[in-house]
Amino acid sequence: WEHGTMIGAMLSSGQTAASSEAKVGSLRHDPMAMLPFMGYAVGDYFQHWIDMGNRGGERMPEIFLVNWFRRGDDGRFLWPGFGENSRVLKWIIDRIEGKVGADETVVGHTARAEDLDLTGLDTPLADVEEALHADPKLWSGDIEDSRRYFERLGERVPSEIFDQLDKLSDRVKAAK
Repeated sequence: WEHGTMIGAMLSSGQTAASSEAKVGSLRHDPMAMLPFMGYAVGDYFQHWIDMGNRGGERMPEIFLVNWFRRGDDGRFLWPGFGENSRVLKWIIDRIEGKVGADETVVGHTARAEDLDLTGLDTPLADVEEALHADPKLWSGDIEDSRRYFERLGERVPSEIFDQLDKLSDRVKAAK
């Protein structure tokens, strides 16, 4: 639970014309994709999630992270999005029900292309596999950027977030 909370806390989202005065397309930290809706200190919000996990114990649901907007080296989206996202949601349900496995990566468990229903999908398998790949080199920069962000938020950020970030950093360094 703490790992999933930390991964959610690390989220960033692209700026849109409606979302802020920042350059459209630039990334900003957007913990759990909820920043515009947080009515209190972000660190307290993280603590709330940690506390929920402590209270819920084994009853807590699985946490899944999806990047629908990952781009390849050529700038194209690797996943088609829209209705095709239901394929990933089906994998999530199948995973929860124990019907499919996952690859263990430095960031957690990721879907395997062969476990996704790709029937009729007009996307090259190589793009799907790249979208599923957790590249330690890419994560290294995200970790340090997130650490700076959490430090700017101040002492209200729970120590569990930093502990999980340190563990992720160690796994990424070991994999490089």
